[in-house]
Amino acid sequence: MSDSALTSHSPAAESPAPAAPVRPPLPPAPRTAGLLVWLGLLVAVLALVLGALLWQRLGLIQQELARRQQDSAAQAAQAMASAAQSDALAQELQARLAVAEVKLSEVVLQRSQLDELMLSLSRSRDDTLVQDLESALRLALQQSQLTGSVQPLLSALQAADQRIARAAQPRLNPVQRAMARDIERIQAAQLADVPALVQRLGELTRQVDQWPLLNDVGPRAAGGDRLPAPAPATGAPEGAAVWQRAWADLVQGLRDLVRVGRIDQPEAALLAPEQAFFLRENLKLQLLNARLGLLARQPASAQADLRAVEALLVRYFDGEAPNVKGALAATSQLRAELDATDLPRPDESLAALAAAAGGR
Repeated sequence: MSDSALTSHSPAAESPAPAAPVRPPLPPAPRTAGLLVWLGLLVAVLALVLGALLWQRLGLIQQELARRQQDSAAQAAQAMASAAQSDALAQELQARLAVAEVKLSEVVLQRSQLDELMLSLSRSRDDTLVQDLESALRLALQQSQLTGSVQPLLSALQAADQRIARAAQPRLNPVQRAMARDIERIQAAQLADVPALVQRLGELTRQVDQWPLLNDVGPRAAGGDRLPAPAPATGAPEGAAVWQRAWADLVQGLRDLVRVGRIDQPEAALLAPEQAFFLRENLKLQLLNARLGLLARQPASAQADLRAVEALLVRYFDGEAPNVKGALAATSQLRAELDATDLPRPDESLAALAAAAGGR
């Protein structure tokens, strides 16, 4: 059976219960009132103590905050100083960086220049050998031209041939063949002996005063000089010797008054004695100039001076005199030998070296 069914059939549910009577509050007892007072005083004291503690705690907190504020200020000042120091260090670093960049650019420039230099110096051994050989040949050619000897040139060519043989480079074989041909040509060349030519020119200069002119009078000896007067007979008295010498001079003078001969150059017959002196001095100067031209390695100048000497000999001197004939023959031989004074040049070797240098 359900609860609602029980409720509907219970008699207590049909009539309400009587209300309880209300009693007025009892007055507190005196003991309870004292406890309350003491309890209030205790709460007040506890509140005061708690307030004092809180106040003390607040003061401590304020002191800690002040101390921390001071520490923060000090740290801030230190941070500002550090920041200023950092700024100065940064500026210094920037300056150093700028200097380093300048130095780096200089180093890069020097490196590029060094690279170019190394590139120029990094030629192959053959190229360097070709340049060295060309320089050595040109220097030897200058020495040969200064000394008049082919020995420096031959020595340079032989040394160059040995260096090429040691290098054993097929590219330099044409150069070696050209040097061999130049060596053969220079060794086969016939060069004049310059010291001997100079000595012969000096001998001709000393003989100028002995060459007879076309207008000289009186009989001549085999060398072209005039014959001395005949000596008096041996054993003759002194007076007779004097008269004989005077008679011989008179006869010789009468013979010299008239002289018949053929002179193709009229000016040679009209040459005065003082002019003859200057003519001989001019011949000496021409021979001296020929010597200087020969020593200066100027064969063309020496040839011109010898031709001038020959022209003066033919024009003013007696060509029938043996010493004049010898002088003409000597000058002709000197001119023929001067034609061979040109030193041979190693042109073929230089051309081969230039071709080898250009084809690297």
